[in-house]
Amino acid sequence: MRQTPGETTERATERTATASHTPPDAERLRRWRLVLGADSADSTECALTGQDAAMDGALDALYGGGTAKKPNGRSTGARSAGLGASAPSVARWLGDIRTYFPSSVVQVMQRDAIDRLGLSALLLEPEMLEAVEPDVHLVGTLLSLNKAMPETTKETARAVVRKVVEDLERRLESRTRATLTGALDRSARIGRPRHRDIDWDRTIRANLKNYLTLPAPDAATTAGSTGTTGATGTVVPERLIGYGRSSRSAKKDIVLCIDQSGSMAASVVYASVFGAVLASMRTLSTRLVVFDTAVVDLTDQLDDPVDVLFGTQLGGGTDINRALAYCQSRITRPADTVVVLISDLYEGGIRDEMLKRVAAMKASGVQFVTLLALSDEGAPAYDHEHAAALGALGAPAFACTPDLFPDVMAAAIEKRPLPIPDKEYQP
Repeated sequence: MRQTPGETTERATERTATASHTPPDAERLRRWRLVLGADSADSTECALTGQDAAMDGALDALYGGGTAKKPNGRSTGARSAGLGASAPSVARWLGDIRTYFPSSVVQVMQRDAIDRLGLSALLLEPEMLEAVEPDVHLVGTLLSLNKAMPETTKETARAVVRKVVEDLERRLESRTRATLTGALDRSARIGRPRHRDIDWDRTIRANLKNYLTLPAPDAATTAGSTGTTGATGTVVPERLIGYGRSSRSAKKDIVLCIDQSGSMAASVVYASVFGAVLASMRTLSTRLVVFDTAVVDLTDQLDDPVDVLFGTQLGGGTDINRALAYCQSRITRPADTVVVLISDLYEGGIRDEMLKRVAAMKASGVQFVTLLALSDEGAPAYDHEHAAALGALGAPAFACTPDLFPDVMAAAIEKRPLPIPDKEYQP
């Protein structure tokens, strides 16, 4: 290796490697060529062949480039994305990306294709639905197209939705059941518990007034120079408090009140699945209410979350006050009721009345939880003023991931402070 004057050994090594195009350098150029697109072909001097060329074509079809090609192989000419308007060609493109990219990347590319290129209408074609990689966001898009969907497509769409729902149920059900069953047992208190069922923490606190100071066995010998006697104390447990055991009757009433405006699509999907899981637990009485400017009670469909989802209508306005008025009218056991409002809080109804209803429910003993989103997407857009007003009423509003939801419900059932995931999401 020849080192030029003033050049470090490391730089000389790098120069030599670049000049000789060693395999690591070629791999780096290949990756940069795929990242930068067809426009970088001259600058990187890297020609793609085989599978790399096919991957590059799939990326260019979506994200555009000077020599981008549509999935049917035709050049797009100008720098623009090029999936075209043909369902068969898009279906082929969907098949290509599933071949060349992992599932997580495929879902992102599908979402980008729908958002960037306005391909929602093509989801009404059965052949395209059969080619997609199902995920929560795709389900949300299908639900928004539900009313416009032809009969020939609806069965295919239901199959796509069912696949996502069943996957979510498998992932979420066991932990939800375990967490809430424990919370329900702890939330029910009994006055004459067996020894193993005694809640010692609450029993001691309830009997502190019965604290007795006991003298030491031999006060004369244990007294010190200060006159202390070495006395001890004890709590006399006149009243025992124990954990209740599961019973066949419902211990808690759960009301899920879900905003079905377009921005809440992922939350609607997750909430519907959780609603079905909660409804299957005998110790819970679950009600599912969805709303925009109208209110729809879908409780009788909770045995099939797919039916619940197709009973929603994403989009439209928002009247939270009307929805809460309906939920309030169905509450018969306030002290044993948890109301979960899932909404971005952009209220189109009467704001002051909405806040008065929340205050009235809390005053009656209802546990009120406000979730700005129930999804994996982080901090949502929401009405900060309304969120702050609810927080002042003791109903803090925060975003919640599906994995955290069982813990939030357990805390509400036990009337503990809610496990707010990040102070940043609070108003």
